[in-house]
Amino acid sequence: MASSSSIAVRELPLFPLPEVVLFPGRSLPLHIFEFRYRIMMNTILESDRRFGVLMWDPTQGQAASVGCCAEIIKFERLPDDRIMVLCLGQQRFRVLDYTREKPYRVGLVEWIEDLPQPKDLRSLAGQVQELLGDVVTLSAKLTEQDITLPEDVPDLPTELSYWVASNFYGVALEQQALLEMQDTSARLEREVEILTSTRNHLAARTVLKDTFSESDRN
Repeated sequence: MASSSSIAVRELPLFPLPEVVLFPGRSLPLHIFEFRYRIMMNTILESDRRFGVLMWDPTQGQAASVGCCAEIIKFERLPDDRIMVLCLGQQRFRVLDYTREKPYRVGLVEWIEDLPQPKDLRSLAGQVQELLGDVVTLSAKLTEQDITLPEDVPDLPTELSYWVASNFYGVALEQQALLEMQDTSARLEREVEILTSTRNHLAARTVLKDTFSESDRN
């Protein structure tokens, strides 16, 4: 991540993905089959292996202005020139302008970071982790599956906020809003709201399930 932040502004090849939001520190597997993006990947693999991932909003018909730089850490060439790549999210960026449109988009971007935090966020991060545990426990009970949190859940507030946001499913616009925030505290507070709502919903479903199970036994 340090090498990508050494230049404040740079050109970056851009890869729009429908309703997909990449966060720093998170992996993203991609199957590259479209001709223009095969050209892009081959060019990237000959340089610094970095490109920008932007969420494409199909309802708006446009890409978001804030995305995440991805670095190719592994790739495999397939028949017909297709490529399988595994990327790792690096630093976030904002598109300042598009410098080229064909055969693929290239943008002039600036790197963005969270602002310095005036207060200790360990308590807020702990609240998020506790809610995560509740959600996992209730989900396991509802589905009757052995679901546990992975061991690699980050402890540091900023990294934790990215990890949690990346694991929200089916809410790309919400994820994009979290990606664009430059306040770790605000991002964690929004995640507390989302996780609290999810926990309450799962708790209500668990009560219903237990009630019907008891009724069936009687």
